[in-house]
Amino acid sequence: MIARNNYLIHQLLIQQSDQATMAESPVQVNLIPIEATSVSFADYGQIIEASSDGDHFGPNDAQLDLSRGIPRFYIMRLKDRSFGFSTITHHANVTQCLGSIGGHVWYLGVAKPSLIEDAVGDDNVESGSGGHLYAPPAVEDVRVFRFSGPKFVKLNRGTWHAGPLFSDSSMDFYNLELSNTNEVDHTTHDFKKKNGVIFRFEDSTSS
Repeated sequence: MIARNNYLIHQLLIQQSDQATMAESPVQVNLIPIEATSVSFADYGQIIEASSDGDHFGPNDAQLDLSRGIPRFYIMRLKDRSFGFSTITHHANVTQCLGSIGGHVWYLGVAKPSLIEDAVGDDNVESGSGGHLYAPPAVEDVRVFRFSGPKFVKLNRGTWHAGPLFSDSSMDFYNLELSNTNEVDHTTHDFKKKNGVIFRFEDSTSS
């Protein structure tokens, strides 16, 4: 029993050492921004553009799920968001909406939702901040999208996202989520710590 315990401790120390090494010298993954359109962004959510006054509700409108709490609609001011990230977040209880005030160019790193309803027989499962289950996002599944002009994005429930990111010193965004999203529904995956990578990209075009 003592020998087995020593072996387990040794393996744990190796694992912790490997994680520390990855965090200290991560591999940089360079991403090419994709222009966000209804087609290109379909796996992650919706792109909502201007419609004529008087149009009826339809599939091109934001399909919202705000049923799990009190909606919160506010203006979010962000500062110093460079073109790189190592963590990515999802919200399991809400379809978040984001848009730049003024239609400026901005970017968002994303990965497809990986919420799990039934984890029977699945070893690659983790528990989120609200007790829900999910599969960690894969490095190869991460993309960066570019947003410009009078449009906003609706993220599906569980869509992983990093950002908004932009070149200006600060930018204002309107944000629709739930009143307690940041407190109780904020699950983050650290690629630098767990995968040994960070993501970078360049501003593809000027605004």
